Amino acid sequence: MDDRDEGVCVYAAIGANIGDPVQTLMDAVSRIGRHPEIRVDAASSVYRNPPIGPQDQPHFYNSVLALSTTLPPRGVLSAFLLIEKEFGRVRDIRWGPRTLDLDILIYGELIVCEPGLTIPHPRMLERSFVLIPLLDLKPSIQHPTQNESFQVLAGRVDRQDLERIDVSLIPEQG
Repeated sequence: MDDRDEGVCVYAAIGANIGDPVQTLMDAVSRIGRHPEIRVDAASSVYRNPPIGPQDQPHFYNSVLALSTTLPPRGVLSAFLLIEKEFGRVRDIRWGPRTLDLDILIYGELIVCEPGLTIPHPRMLERSFVLIPLLDLKPSIQHPTQNESFQVLAGRVDRQDLERIDVSLIPEQG
């Protein structure tokens, strides 16, 4: 995708907690950017947080990406699932350790509720490690179904265990 193809603005969560999570996130952002129909426009700061679910696993490192794409939502999901697989993602324990996790948070103004795909992401409003990085990218953004800004919504989540890490996932931002 080149700069003339504006595409749809998509916000995506990216996270990892196995191996070298920060390097994995950097490598995954680079891999996403090589997709011919996805452009990585920006990445939030990286945040470290305890796991949700099983606690006998390492902390997670998370970020939010601003993407532009000409793919439909299912196309983005397919691309994300393929990239997760390339990075060794195994889906065996709900909320368990993962080499890479990619989730579509918002796809333009679109609302999707289909088997295997819900946009906006159904649990994003409960997660400081999604809301706070999203605010890094676009503080004024509105949630498509809540009629409130993410700034207001983020004020309602506990961010006590969220730690900002001084690293950039996109070298040009550095």
